[in-house]
Amino acid sequence: MEPIGKVIKKIVEERNLGNQEQIQNEVLREPQIQLFLRKHQDQLNSAIVKNSMTNLYEYYSQLHKPNQVLKGYRPELFMNGKVIDVRYTPTEQKIENDHERAVKKNLKLIDLPKRLHDVKFSELDVDENRAVALNEMNSFLKKYKQDPHQRGLYLTGNFGVGKTYMLAGLANQITSMNRQVIFLHVPTFIASLSSHFNDNTLQDEIRKISDCDVLILDDIGAESLSQWSRDDVLGVILQARMDNVLPTFFSTNFDFEKLEAHFAETRNAIDPVKAARLMQRVKFLAKEVVVSGEDRRKF
Repeated sequence: MEPIGKVIKKIVEERNLGNQEQIQNEVLREPQIQLFLRKHQDQLNSAIVKNSMTNLYEYYSQLHKPNQVLKGYRPELFMNGKVIDVRYTPTEQKIENDHERAVKKNLKLIDLPKRLHDVKFSELDVDENRAVALNEMNSFLKKYKQDPHQRGLYLTGNFGVGKTYMLAGLANQITSMNRQVIFLHVPTFIASLSSHFNDNTLQDEIRKISDCDVLILDDIGAESLSQWSRDDVLGVILQARMDNVLPTFFSTNFDFEKLEAHFAETRNAIDPVKAARLMQRVKFLAKEVVVSGEDRRKF
C-alpha cells in the first residue's frame, strides 16, 4: 500500500480537489466516520487514524460517489487490528433481488409465458368468484409447510377467469419455500412430444415431471391425445405422483365428468375403462374447485 501522503497527493493531482489537508479534514468531518471514531475511541489514537486515511477515503468516496462495480454493496468501517478497514456487505435490496432470482430458478415454466415468474400470491385479487379457490390455496400452503405430501387442487371454470394466473401466484409462493415447481401447458407439451424422439430425452423429461416437488398442469383437456400420449406419458406421470403422494394441480375448462369423456376418446379409439382409470388418479391427486367470473383477458 502506498503511503497516505502519496495517495492523497495523487488524488489531488488527478481530480484537482484541493490540498491534502483539506481532503483529510473533509473525510474526517463525514458524519458516518465521526460516528465510527466516537464509537471506537477507546481503540484509537492519532497514529491509527493517520495510518487508516486511505481506507477512510475509500469509505468516504463510496458514500458520495459509489463505484458501479460495487453496486448492491455498501461500505462498512471496522477495526482490523491497529487499522480502520473497509469491508462491503450486500444491501437489503440486493439480498431481496438475489432471493427473487433464486426463487425464479425453482420454478420451471414449460411452454408458458415468462411473466408468470413475477406473479405474487399476496397480490392476487380476492373477490367472491375466487374466494373458495384462494382459501383452499392458503390452506394448502399452511399444511405444505408441515408435510409436503398434500392433495392439490383441480381448478375448473370458463376461459379467462384467472385460473392460470392464480396458480402462478401459488407456484411462486411454493418456490419461496425452496421447493421445485414445474408448471407446464399440457396441450403444447403433448404436441411437442415427438420432438424428443430423435434425442432420446423423453424418459428424462417424464421422470423430472413425475418427481418434482409440485407439478401444475395447465389447460388439461385442451390437448389432442393419442393412446400413447394418454397412457404412456400422462398416465405414467400421474401414476408416479399418486404413488408418491406428490402435490399436483390442474387448470381446465372441464369438470371431472367432461375430462373423463375427453380421456376416453383418442385419435384412433374410444376406451372408457382407461379413461376412468386415469380419472381415478386425477381425483386422488386434486380436489375440484370451481372458479367463476368474467373473462379477465378482455381488452
